[in-house]
Order: sequence, then C-alpha cells, then structure tokens
Amino acid sequence: MTFRQFAFKNVTRNKRLYAAYFLSSMFTVMVFFTFAIFAYHPALTGDEMDSYVTQGMNISGGIIYVFSFFFILYSMSSFLQSRKKEFGLLIIQGMTIKQIRLMVFLENMLIGFFATVGGILLGLVFAKGILMVAENVLVIENKLNFYIPMEAIILSFVSFIILFFVISLFVSYVLRSKKLTELIRGDKQSKGEPKANIWLTILAVILIGGGYTVALLVRGVGVFIAMLPVIIVVSIGTYLFFTQLSVFIIRQLKKRDTFYWKKTNMILFSDLSFRMKDNARTFFMVAMVSTVAFSAIGTLYGFQTFLTEGIKLVNPNTFTYQADDSKRTEDIDFITSTIKDENMEADQEEMVLRYYPLEDKNVIIAKESDYNRFAELIGDDKIEVGEGNIRVIKFGDEGLLYTMDTDTSEVITLTSGETLKKNETIIESKALPAMYHYYVVSDRDYEKLGDPEDERYFSAWQVTQGKERVIGAAEKITEKVSPYYFTSVDLNVYEINKGYAPIMFVGLFIGIVFFVSAGSFLYFRLYTDLDTDKRKFHAISKMGLTSKELKKVLSRQTAILFFTPLIVALIHGAIALNALANMFNYNLAKESIIVLSVFSGIQIIYYVIVRFFYTKQIKQVL
Repeated sequence: MTFRQFAFKNVTRNKRLYAAYFLSSMFTVMVFFTFAIFAYHPALTGDEMDSYVTQGMNISGGIIYVFSFFFILYSMSSFLQSRKKEFGLLIIQGMTIKQIRLMVFLENMLIGFFATVGGILLGLVFAKGILMVAENVLVIENKLNFYIPMEAIILSFVSFIILFFVISLFVSYVLRSKKLTELIRGDKQSKGEPKANIWLTILAVILIGGGYTVALLVRGVGVFIAMLPVIIVVSIGTYLFFTQLSVFIIRQLKKRDTFYWKKTNMILFSDLSFRMKDNARTFFMVAMVSTVAFSAIGTLYGFQTFLTEGIKLVNPNTFTYQADDSKRTEDIDFITSTIKDENMEADQEEMVLRYYPLEDKNVIIAKESDYNRFAELIGDDKIEVGEGNIRVIKFGDEGLLYTMDTDTSEVITLTSGETLKKNETIIESKALPAMYHYYVVSDRDYEKLGDPEDERYFSAWQVTQGKERVIGAAEKITEKVSPYYFTSVDLNVYEINKGYAPIMFVGLFIGIVFFVSAGSFLYFRLYTDLDTDKRKFHAISKMGLTSKELKKVLSRQTAILFFTPLIVALIHGAIALNALANMFNYNLAKESIIVLSVFSGIQIIYYVIVRFFYTKQIKQVL
C-alpha cells in the first residue's frame, strides 16, 4: 500500500469524524457557487439591470469565501485535536512528523476536492429552484432562466481548490509534535476541577447587564454613539460568561445535594463544568456568530418593513397629486384617463389646500365638508364642527412618525382677527397631506377667513377595482407627470423592494451560512468528545444505567451544548433589534419574533438530527 493509498483509506475509515467537515464544506461551496450563478446570470449582467445587484453578489461571495477560510481552518484544528492518539500510534510505528504533515495535507486536499465537486454538482441540481425563488425575492421583471454557468463553475472550482490548498499547507506547517506520552494518553490526561474566579464572574454579570441596560435605554442618534462600546462590553462579558459564570453556576448546583443527587443529575453535571470550560471558546464563537446572523437578518428585514410601512402610512390614498401651477388640469385629466385605460375604477376627490400663518409656521385650515370628503375616501369617520369652534387633526401614528406637538392655547387668533375655540378632543387622521397637525373649521367660519399665505391644489384617487394593475398604471403616469407632483404608494413600495431586495437576499444567504457554520462548530466539538463519552457511559452502564436513563442524559447533555450559546445569541439578537427599534422609534417586535423563531426552529431540527446519531453511536458500545 502506497502512502497516498494510506491517506485515502485513513479518510474512508474515519467517515463519522469527517462527515460533518465534508458536508459543511460542500454546503459552503454550494452557497458560493449559487452566488456565482447569480453574478454571471445574463439577466443580471444586461443593461436593463442595475450594476449594484451584481456588485452585491460579488461582495457577498467574497465575504463567504473569507469566512470559509476560517471555518475550514477551525474544522481542521478540531480534527487534529481529536486524533492525537492516532498520531502517537503512527509515531510508534516509525512515521516521522514530516510524514504526518504530508498525510494531513493529502487528506485535506482529498476532502477539499470532493467537497468542491460535490458542492458544484449540488448547486447545479438545485439551481433552477433557487433561481425561481430569487426571481420573486429580487423583484426582477425578466425571468431568471436556467443556463449552464461555465464561468461560475470555473470560478468556484479554482477558488476553493486554492483555498483548500492554502489551508492544507498552513495546517500541515503549524502541526507540531508533542511528547509521545501526551499523544498516546490523548484525552485521558487528568484535569483539575475547573474553578471560577469570583471577581471575573461578577465582572461578567456587570458587563452584560450594563451593556443591555445602555442598549435598551438609548434612543435615536444615541444608538449609533453607544453601538461600538456596547458591542465591546457585551462581547467581553459573553466570553467571561462561558469561561467563568457558567462554571460558577454549575459548581453552585453541584453543592446542592437535593438537586445533585436527584435521579441522573449526578451523571449530567459530574463533568459539565469541564465541558463548559473546554468548550468556552467554541460557545463564545458560536454565540457571537449566531448573534451576527440574527442581527443582520433582523436589521435588514426590519429596515425594509420600516421603509415600506412609512410610505404606506403617509400616503393612505392609491394616487395623490399636488400642484400650484396651471399644468394641473392637464395632469389630472391624464391621470384619470390612464385609470380608465387600465380598466380600473377609482373614487376621486379634489380641493384647494390653504395654508395660514399661525405663530412660527404655516398650517392647513380646511373646511368641514372638504375634510369629510377626503376622510370618507380613506375610510375615516366624518366629523362635525360647530360655528366658532376648531377641530385639531393630528397626522401620523405614534411609533413611526415624529409629529409636532399641538398648540397648548385654547383659543386660536387668526391674522384676520377672528378667534376660534379649540375642541379638547384631538382627532388622528391622514385625510389631508400634512406632516404635523392641521385644523378643520365649519364651512361658514371658513368663508370668514382672510387670505391664505399659500395655496396648493390637492387631488386623491382611491382605486376600488383593478388594484393588480395599479403599478403598471403608475409607471405610465410617472413617464409624463413629474414625481414631484404625483405619488403612488404601490409604485413607491415596489421600487423600494426592488432596490432593497438584492441587499436582503445577499444578507439572508450570508446569515444562513454563518448560522449553519455555527451549528457545525457545535457538531465538531460534540464528536471530538465522543470517544470519551463512550468510555464513560460504558462504565456507568455496568452500574445499572438503563437505556431510558441513558437517552435522557444524552438528550440533556446535547441540549446544553447546542442551546446554551443559542439562547445567549437569541438574547443578544433581541437586545440588538430592540436598540434598532429605539433608533427609528418603530416597533420591530413582529420582525424580531419572525427572524428569531425561524433560526430557533432550524437549530431545533439540527439538534434532533445530531442527538439521534450521537445517541446511536453511544449505544453501540453498551
């Protein structure tokens, strides 16, 4: 058997250990290849498509490629750590450290080659489905037809072969020999009972608590100012949480005899402090990577919702038109005729908006009949205003629009000398276009008002039938009517989604890559300790541990490994999204729950699968 054959068989004999590494690497290649398919797709590189879509794909591919380097490097270090005993036996058989390095290099290149080829083939299999999803997500008018992506294939193959080559060289170069006794004993070496430093434990609580408090209290621009300090403080606190605070909590639980001696708790907690200490760096990395994924996707999704909901909020009508020049008649006739040509039906109202000087600003004062016509158009209730009175109308909703405070005076004196008494009840309505409060008076009082400071003609249409053709009609109208005068809510939202969708799409895939990688880190750590767990549970089974109790202990042990960093990441992500909501003064609870729930569901599925195979491996030795 040649040396190359030996390296090849060494990989095939360790299928369990290399399976996660191979599948995760193949998934990373597939994601990179998918981005390459988009980047080189004819529909995204033609003149009709803005270049920022392609640039976004290229940037995201670069991020994935850089992250893949560190991901694969970490994976290899986990493998080497679990193979110390194997290296010791090979040295006893006469293998030199130079030959071990060559063997590791060949093994990694072999896995890298098949992972690259497998990722490309898997990407080709699912390419059509992914293109169909992207066609809807990216809001692309032209269809993303399937094509043979030769450029994407060549780029992905060459890029990842180079990546695996560099990783293999680096890992084999830094692989250092230890004493033979250390290699042979492997993980059997005695470790002292982990202890937590009380001051570092307290510091962890202070840092995390302080960071959370600041993130929850700051508002507006203060979120930007506090962002970097909070990230640094919480990151340090998170590391101390896993290295110190978790160990402290476990030691306190073990001191409680009623808890520690209850059923199988002794088996679960006997070496849990060792695991938490040994896996602290992995837990910290998984928690921070998952937090980045949660926060990135939640921020993108939340910001998109904020923009689109803001547009809908300030524009309750399907179409609106404002102008103060003589062209308004021609424009309004064109809008009305376009609505008819598109076989749509719409209710229309128009009026003259009059602005009167009041204190330090000009405000709209409308008559009761005009207000009621436009209120009915958007489904708001009509109002009655008695003579000598004035109703205050507040425009906007709390939590999204910043509205100016209404005047505190009970009587308003106009420049004409007329005095009007305010009604104490403030009405909230967007019937008329104003970015703050405005006023409504009776029709008779309106006739008594003096000359306004300014006038604008305002028309609004509310489409009742043919709403699916609104965007097409709006595009035709904007070709002739200036967007400074004409507004279409549906068209504005469509344009926002069209421009924002590539960013959302890119962020979503990068977040998924980060999250899957975080799950793979946990898988590596779990299987690194598999041999130790086999020996431990084999010994305990001789003392009467039943199959049901074994499954219960393994389920809890695996759950702690998987969900401790996830719960920390979920809390970090929730705090981060809450800070984002404070910055925009907009409630992101719905978006936060959706994002965090989806990722939690993915992790639960991953946990169930890993637990099944892990338990199966342990039971084989009993």
